Amino acid sequence: MLQDLSVPVIHKRGARIAVSALFFLTGLCFASWASRIPDIQQSMHLNDAGLGSVLLALPVGSLISLPVAGILVSRFGSKQVLVIAAVAYAALLPVLGLAKAPWELISFLVFFGFCGNLANIAVNTQAVAVEAMYGRSIMASFHGLWSVAGFTGAAIGAAMSGLHIHPVYHFLLITGIAWTLVLLTMRHIVQQDTNVQTNQPLFVKPDLFLLTLGIIAMCSMICEGTMFDWSGVYFRRVVKVDEGLGGAGYAAFMGTMASGRFVADWMITRLGTRKMLVISGTLTAGGLLIAVAFPYLMSAMLGFMLVGAGVSAVVPLVYSAAGKSKVLSPGMALAAVSTVGYLGFLFGPPLIGFVAQATSLAVSFSLIAVMGAVIAIMSTRIKV
Repeated sequence: MLQDLSVPVIHKRGARIAVSALFFLTGLCFASWASRIPDIQQSMHLNDAGLGSVLLALPVGSLISLPVAGILVSRFGSKQVLVIAAVAYAALLPVLGLAKAPWELISFLVFFGFCGNLANIAVNTQAVAVEAMYGRSIMASFHGLWSVAGFTGAAIGAAMSGLHIHPVYHFLLITGIAWTLVLLTMRHIVQQDTNVQTNQPLFVKPDLFLLTLGIIAMCSMICEGTMFDWSGVYFRRVVKVDEGLGGAGYAAFMGTMASGRFVADWMITRLGTRKMLVISGTLTAGGLLIAVAFPYLMSAMLGFMLVGAGVSAVVPLVYSAAGKSKVLSPGMALAAVSTVGYLGFLFGPPLIGFVAQATSLAVSFSLIAVMGAVIAIMSTRIKV
């Protein structure tokens, strides 16, 4: 539905700024955790398979939250869910830093993933509402702010790691920043979601269109999850960089992922969704193969930059299309697509650990490159 011309421009601008800030918040919290994974792996003396098992907890929590998130957003509105979930998400960060044993970290990561995905569904529902106000594609720019936050979180994490600051103190700083953003933006959040339906069932089976979008998202999220959780380990173990450069690959990935999302709306208008997704899948596969074939600092960074550019537009495109579903409300449609997509976060990073333990990290990254090819192939089957 196009924007209501009676909506004041100042309201649209305020809502867009508020939603952008909350995308930044969720990205900053996630990246802060991801940036300290190598340090936490070392402090807990986890091998690759052990780390893979621990990392499984976060997407498990996300998947558990998906049907709950959809129904809560549909019945109570995305604003209330977003505020509560964002506060809880940020509050759990220092708790992760306090974990002393793997079982504790696993337990905390389940709750961290649960709250994070509640915030994710709610903030994307807000983005659908703001996009409807503008009457044009702006979804990718919101996700661009998430990626900027990821780059910022990676830089802060690298600095904290280099200074040997314990993760709990690092995470307390991020929690304070996140809570400040919630306080400053909550009154500007959109009050009424688009296409509200309060009688949605708890579990919804996606139609063929939403299922296809979910599979594309799943492949992209496998690649993203690999970058989030294993890029630092890959650079230390395979590229063999100094400790201070352990986050270089992650920073390279997040840098092009962020910049790609800021130009994605412009490119989508000119190239079309299908062609954009084919290009995205090709870049993703090519970047991973370059990093594997040439495991040196500059070539691996180039490969990770191509992966970032490749995945940058995929999830925003999928979420924007799902949010316009004529069958389900935005919250339920996003939850349905995310249920399929988040299987990528569920299986991708742990798969890396198990395959790396049996063979090598290079072999694991080669297998993940196949997901980029699947994105390109599946994209030819959608009608948008």
